[in-house]
Amino acid sequence: MSSMTDSPPRESFRLSQLIYDTRYRSMTIQVLTLLLVCVGIYWLVDNLLANLASLGLQPNFGFLDSRAGYDIASSFGTWIMNYSSASDHLTAAFVGILNTLLVAFLGVILATILGVLAGVMRLSKNWLVSRLMAVYVEGFRNVPLLLWILLIYAVFSEGTPRPNDFRPGPDGTAAASMIWDTFAITNRGFYMPAPVWGANSGLLAGVFVASLVAAIFYRRYAKKLLFDTGRLLPMVWPMFVIALVPVVLFYFLLGRPVSLDYPVLAGFNFQGGIQVDNPLMALWLALSLYTGAFITEIVRAGILSVSKGQAEAAAALGIRPNRAMSLVILPQAMRVIIPPLTSQYLNLTKNSSLAIAVGYADVRATLGGITLNQTGRALECMLLLGLFYLALSLIISFLMNVFNNSMKLQER
Repeated sequence: MSSMTDSPPRESFRLSQLIYDTRYRSMTIQVLTLLLVCVGIYWLVDNLLANLASLGLQPNFGFLDSRAGYDIASSFGTWIMNYSSASDHLTAAFVGILNTLLVAFLGVILATILGVLAGVMRLSKNWLVSRLMAVYVEGFRNVPLLLWILLIYAVFSEGTPRPNDFRPGPDGTAAASMIWDTFAITNRGFYMPAPVWGANSGLLAGVFVASLVAAIFYRRYAKKLLFDTGRLLPMVWPMFVIALVPVVLFYFLLGRPVSLDYPVLAGFNFQGGIQVDNPLMALWLALSLYTGAFITEIVRAGILSVSKGQAEAAAALGIRPNRAMSLVILPQAMRVIIPPLTSQYLNLTKNSSLAIAVGYADVRATLGGITLNQTGRALECMLLLGLFYLALSLIISFLMNVFNNSMKLQER
């Protein structure tokens, strides 16, 4: 006679449980779906390889080691990679990648600044300010980005003076003049001073980085002190003092290790300094203004999602409106803003492929353009191009997810 404390016999597993038992059904469906997807991918790849073989083509990435044989306009990528027409196609691809990363990085920064400022002003009680921001948003959101790129490029190319217009005429005056004798805006590009690094310049750069870190730590300390004790310390001017005063002092103590090379009109163009070509300027401004219009509405929606009682409570405590916006409203709105903001950053990065319309040498123009046409390796070039944009998008998503987690509201 068995004891009453004995556990009941375990039910044996039956194949029917994979379908009718809720404990296994979801796993069964997922495994079958994964198998179907793998079979579909295998069929597509096998069919592609068979069709290429029938045409006498075999996937091969050896063309990346062959000589490129084409020039790329002077740019950030050519300077970093020391590119010339004798370089290989892989180097040309890296030039395009660096140029794409540059315009995407600059675009994200400027679009964010424009979007946050315009989003706050969109909610301004000043009728004129709010209406102007509404015109900006509706104007840029409802016109294709390609048209804005071409329009801004046309303004820079046709609406700015030629370098020869800066040359003094017979009466000693010129049709155009440099801004503060330092910057020049021409139909060939934007010219500005270039830093010349001398002895001890690395030490000065280290002081600059340390000063920025100290300013960030001061801001965090002031904010923590405010939240813990309610004591309000000034933030703006101390941060500027901490970030700039040590750099200025060391600049003179080290004997001015950094100087400037100013652009000078010589011959038919300006020489010296840094030249930012019109294609880069047009693409950067168009991407920033276009994406900034979408970010404006995202910021506005995030601010409106915060209860009005939060602003009223901040006002009741005597907090100024601008400080209430930065310390009370925006931190709570970030949980609404960040997810769609990530999508806008991804869109800006991928929209940079429109650079080919104005002749900017991004990765689409080098690897997916000239290299593709010269080698005839369309499949390989498009595959590499797609993998690059996929990797870049995943990196941006990962960084934004980390930022999103750090901005979560901390509950007591």
